[in-house]
Amino acid sequence: MTPLLPDAIQRSASMPTMSEIMDASRTQGLRLRLQSLGPFFRVRAEGEGGVELGRAEGVVRPWVGGKVLHLDSMRLSRDTLRMDRSIFGFGLFIGAAAVRHGFDRGCRRAELLAIDDSPLFHPRLVRFYTRMGFKAVHEVDGSSIGDLAHMLVWGGRGTRMDADIEQLLIKWRKRFKP
Repeated sequence: MTPLLPDAIQRSASMPTMSEIMDASRTQGLRLRLQSLGPFFRVRAEGEGGVELGRAEGVVRPWVGGKVLHLDSMRLSRDTLRMDRSIFGFGLFIGAAAVRHGFDRGCRRAELLAIDDSPLFHPRLVRFYTRMGFKAVHEVDGSSIGDLAHMLVWGGRGTRMDADIEQLLIKWRKRFKP
């Protein structure tokens, strides 16, 4: 194992740990549970009484240049709409746990598809992920043969987005570090 350089130690110390993410979620009345089986994972957010409020699912997969965190889906329950909180707040907690899991498994890049299943919601979803630190890399609209592979992998049309996991965690540190 190679020793960490001072810059790497400083960056690592500025990123929230999984424990810090879990602790911060509990202060908001959320209980996050991470389940994994091989490369597959699920992060579940539960409210009072164990009611599921949302979940994220994905896979850690090998790729050229290293492992990639493939964020397959994130769903929030309708119960979150009735709560006096932003649904994007729930999304940040669930996403942070998924991203930290990817980092802990050796991933350096995260990828997702901001699904385009509603002309009203899609631009908001792209804005949310952009604010979170993702960058649009491809519009999957079915207009080319290359889109067919994206549509098979992701299950629909939308905006493919990537992010550097380390940069995401550093950006989000203020939300999760005490």
